Amino acid sequence: MSSNQLVAGVHSVRTALKHGAGSVLELWVEARRRDRRVREVVDLARAAGVPVTHVSREELDARVPGANHQGVVALAAAPAALDEQALQSLLAELREPPFLLILDGVQDPHNLGACLRSADAAGAHALITPRDRSAGLTPTACKVASGAAETVPLVQVTNLARTLRWLSDDFGVWLVGTAGEAEESLYDIDLTGPLGIVMGGEEKGLRRLTREACGQLAKLPMAGSVESLNVSVAAGIALFEALRQRRG
Repeated sequence: MSSNQLVAGVHSVRTALKHGAGSVLELWVEARRRDRRVREVVDLARAAGVPVTHVSREELDARVPGANHQGVVALAAAPAALDEQALQSLLAELREPPFLLILDGVQDPHNLGACLRSADAAGAHALITPRDRSAGLTPTACKVASGAAETVPLVQVTNLARTLRWLSDDFGVWLVGTAGEAEESLYDIDLTGPLGIVMGGEEKGLRRLTREACGQLAKLPMAGSVESLNVSVAAGIALFEALRQRRG
């Protein structure tokens, strides 16, 4: 179920108003701020019928301790995750090949938020995770996502391996799992059709059933001494390689 959360910062609040204005319940603005960026946020809120209250900076600091609120804080309903049925409907309505990011057991909300942000920037249609042992749309994840939690659907599924099978069988999604021991580089694989990029969790990587559901495994070329990358960094690299190919 959705719950209310505080959204701080000009960019995050503006994105929430643009893409989920119905979920924004109230806006507080620092009384002394009159710059263009803050005025734009206020105008968006008033156009959406969101109450705007001018308060002191100290009151904003107290609402979101330690946050860089930039003079604006909103109260909003947290976005809710979708389920398998909603994912099927989303895919059936697409007018272009599906482009999905799939995370197997990513439990750090900071990583989930960063992956949502990269998925939005790369134009992914959805981010899919297992319902259990994975991070959800917590306030921390939404804050790190910087508005992407409102624009990229997060789909939480009961059985990830089963979901991967029907993505492949029913929608023709080619599932590319990332693994350091894979022989092929991600850069040498065709990523232009219906695609699901599958990333493992922070410590254990892809689980066995998830790995077996992938049509292909690939690695990111590593030129330095480190053996692996943070999952959100690796996801960003993979997503943008796919975007490069798909635009080409």
